[in-house]
Amino acid sequence: MKHFINIKDVPYKTLRKILSDTKKRKDLRKKLKTLEIDKDNPLKGILLIQMFEKSSLRTRLSFYLAIRQLGGSALTLRPDELHLSKGGESLSDTAKILSTYGDIFVLRTDNEKKLNSFKKFLSIPLINGLSPNSHPAQILSDIFTIEEITKKNISRLNICWIGDSNNVLNSLIEASIKFSFKLNIGCPKNYNPPSEMQRMISQKSSKIKIFNNPKVAIKNADVVLTDKVISMNDKVNKKKKIKDFLNFKINSKLMSLSNKAILLHCLPRGSEITDEVFYGKKSKVWQQALNRVHVQKSILLYCLNKLR
Repeated sequence: MKHFINIKDVPYKTLRKILSDTKKRKDLRKKLKTLEIDKDNPLKGILLIQMFEKSSLRTRLSFYLAIRQLGGSALTLRPDELHLSKGGESLSDTAKILSTYGDIFVLRTDNEKKLNSFKKFLSIPLINGLSPNSHPAQILSDIFTIEEITKKNISRLNICWIGDSNNVLNSLIEASIKFSFKLNIGCPKNYNPPSEMQRMISQKSSKIKIFNNPKVAIKNADVVLTDKVISMNDKVNKKKKIKDFLNFKINSKLMSLSNKAILLHCLPRGSEITDEVFYGKKSKVWQQALNRVHVQKSILLYCLNKLR
């Protein structure tokens, strides 16, 4: 059974196959309306069950459209309405019911242990819609967007991350190792990636560098990625954290130090970027968001052994 939980768990050739399928499918949809089904109708009769324990807009919408365009249907469950949270039903029993009714399950959770428990007890594929340690579908979609815009293999590009060390950055680090691209990480000194990620970097990549100066990190960057400084359910002193990141705010002056880089932001955004940059010509955030649909279609096909 094929899950999609972390970038590091999926072979490079498979990730490339997913991206190749994405391009073909996106090209074939140019004349189709939003809810028109792909002509090959590969997931006819398939039910995708989604559960979001944290807020979701893009992931929820994109997986819904992805399964619909592939010919299947989607059902979104509210965790506060399930016996799992209200009635004391065990996670293993819940997983068995999900496996009985559905064909594939997307989970967004604030509990890494819960994600791994579902993986253990489900008998259908599991896709990580975001967890405390990982956001793999987002980063694979970002890679697709970068290569679509630049017309270059990402291994030939200089990628820069400016911002907090979070689950999105973790997946970006895993992707840098898999796809062998240069990655400069710019973050304040007390916000470096966690020790386990730094160990992974030291063991597996000489192309990933961490800088506590955003001006040094962004130099020669072809692509700049960022995320909201105050993440969902971030249990920190928010005023202090925002102050700590003041010098890392992405503005026109900072972007001018790059190699005319494009700007990506996984959204939602906060005070970490100026309107001038966010709505500027080099910002590709809306293309980035829409590409989530196309990439996740191919992820669904991979998990269900339907990838061409």
